[in-house]
Amino acid sequence: MNKKGILLVNLGSPRSTSVNDVKEYLDEFLMDERVIDYRWIFRALLVQGIILKTRPAKSAEAYKTVWTDKGSPLIVITEQIQKKLQKVVDVPVEIGMRYAQPSIETGIQKLVDQGITEIVLFPLYPQYAMSTTETVIEKAEEVRKKKFPGIKINYIQPFYNRDIYINCLAESIKEKLPENFDALQFSYHGVPERHIYKTDPTKTCNLNDCCSRDDNPSHQFCYRHQCYKTTQLVIDKLNLPKEKTIVSFQSRLGKDKWIEPYTDETLETIGKKGIKNLAIVCPAFVSDCLETLEEISVEGKEQFMHGGGENFHYIPCLNDEDRWIEVVKTLCEEKLNDFYLV
Repeated sequence: MNKKGILLVNLGSPRSTSVNDVKEYLDEFLMDERVIDYRWIFRALLVQGIILKTRPAKSAEAYKTVWTDKGSPLIVITEQIQKKLQKVVDVPVEIGMRYAQPSIETGIQKLVDQGITEIVLFPLYPQYAMSTTETVIEKAEEVRKKKFPGIKINYIQPFYNRDIYINCLAESIKEKLPENFDALQFSYHGVPERHIYKTDPTKTCNLNDCCSRDDNPSHQFCYRHQCYKTTQLVIDKLNLPKEKTIVSFQSRLGKDKWIEPYTDETLETIGKKGIKNLAIVCPAFVSDCLETLEEISVEGKEQFMHGGGENFHYIPCLNDEDRWIEVVKTLCEEKLNDFYLV
């Protein structure tokens, strides 16, 4: 009889805040062809010849500002999600990271050691992108074919527009919104514009006009559309006027054109436009991490205040909230049941 298990997969984190550990992590992360999608030789020249010469020391200092007694916030929170989920499902639950440890291979091995032959793998990203969902699935398939050819993996698809997720996110935001705010900003992780086109097998995407359409064949692969859709559904659920909301994209790297508007530029200018009291949330992440705890709640706050803002309120990610655990449970159980239909 086949035995089932769940593998939760998140981005990953350096083992420590040492420059060497951060350098090792960034090397694996940035050398992923779905993160920096240049030919290998050009990617190596950029990453190992330029970026890794200076960035690890700066990133190590940033990680020190968010590191906890238990370690990396992203790893700690993912472990908390695992423990809470394990209490409400009757199959084994393990975790894996796309980069660094515990790896996807380690997570699968732990399940296999328990006799698992069918795995529901949950990439913990609400929206689909080449550098998130796609690279997780590609890595897991590579590991499965090479090391575990006898197991089956069922992948949970992006859930950016699922009612259970939208209700969960909206409730969480509502509880944390300050009474008085001039705007609620939705800051999503950015991607290069070319990634949007590269991940569209339908070849119907046009960043100039199709993201706001009700339907387009590219939408199931379009990260930008899915970010806007998540935002719109949350706005509707919270009954917020659209003029009190902002969408932007953070964390760009290099000189290529990334999807706009940029979060840092937005934060630097909106204070001068009369937005003095700002709340900001990061719905591309389900777990707080360097990009939310340092880039937004520290650097972002400084940018906003320097640009004329007065009150900055960062709204945490869903993390291990019980309502989010229920969403994870429901999505996992749907895929567990799918095994019976194969």
